[in-house]
Amino acid sequence: MKYINEFFEGCRVNGIYLCKHRQSAVTKNGKPYENVILQDKTGTIDGKIWDPNSQGIEDFDSLDYIEIVGDVNSFAGALQISIKRVRKAQEGEYNPADYLPVSKRDIEEMYQELLRYIQSVKNPYLQQLLQIYYVKNESFIKRFKFNSAAKSVHHGFVGGLLEHTVSVTKLCDYYCNSYPMLNRDLLITAAIFHDIGKTQELSAFPVNDYTDDGQLLGHIMIGAEMVHDAARQIPGFPAKLESELKHCILAHHGELEYGSPKKPALVEAAALNLADNTDAKMETFREIFDGAGEQNDWLGYNRLFESNIRKTSK
Repeated sequence: MKYINEFFEGCRVNGIYLCKHRQSAVTKNGKPYENVILQDKTGTIDGKIWDPNSQGIEDFDSLDYIEIVGDVNSFAGALQISIKRVRKAQEGEYNPADYLPVSKRDIEEMYQELLRYIQSVKNPYLQQLLQIYYVKNESFIKRFKFNSAAKSVHHGFVGGLLEHTVSVTKLCDYYCNSYPMLNRDLLITAAIFHDIGKTQELSAFPVNDYTDDGQLLGHIMIGAEMVHDAARQIPGFPAKLESELKHCILAHHGELEYGSPKKPALVEAAALNLADNTDAKMETFREIFDGAGEQNDWLGYNRLFESNIRKTSK
């Protein structure tokens, strides 16, 4: 198959793609047509079916895998595809891994790295807490490995939540070695748990969109509740330790306007906020640079950085 990042103006496309979204629309002249967003692991492209009732256009829905024939053209500075034929593909005709953005790192290797950090936690209560989710709960482990860390912004791919969690934990481990005043067991545990709520905030791929709980509560609140629920299963879990861990989760965005219910009041919460912010911003730069390819000029305004950005000169 020809991947979407290989498309160019004027090329003919014949292959199977994931229909991420389909919506009916009407032209200014009152003629019906279909808006379609096609996706593979390299990206997405807008598509148009100008005559939905023409021969060769079969019925399909959002999240179906479809075989299409179409021509790539340019509109308003972006590529789009004019779809001439559509056939709904059957299971076995495609490999889902070709259609979902996936971490460039090996997911099992990352999870083993995370387990090593878990094993390094000496506090028996925090160790039991980590074991409940990351060692004993197979359905959670599967979901955690597969989840993204965001709908967009950063780490919005299969394995993104795991990759982000490992990176934040690694930064926190560095902080602990550099600043002995930090409670390592608390900070490492908080790093591993800080985005656990995203397993319930975001639906699984290929949808990767906010759930009802994600919209109503958000991953910070969900994560604190998940920690509370697990702590209740451990006899004698210290109430103060639970509160300190939940505070780190509740404050990890750092500012109220960024969605944190609390601002950091513990040094471990402040360290977690710095690690989370560092990894999010570095990954955002990486994704922007990867998307720019060989382009070395200014890359446009980015709302996360509130600045027009470009690559560093060589």
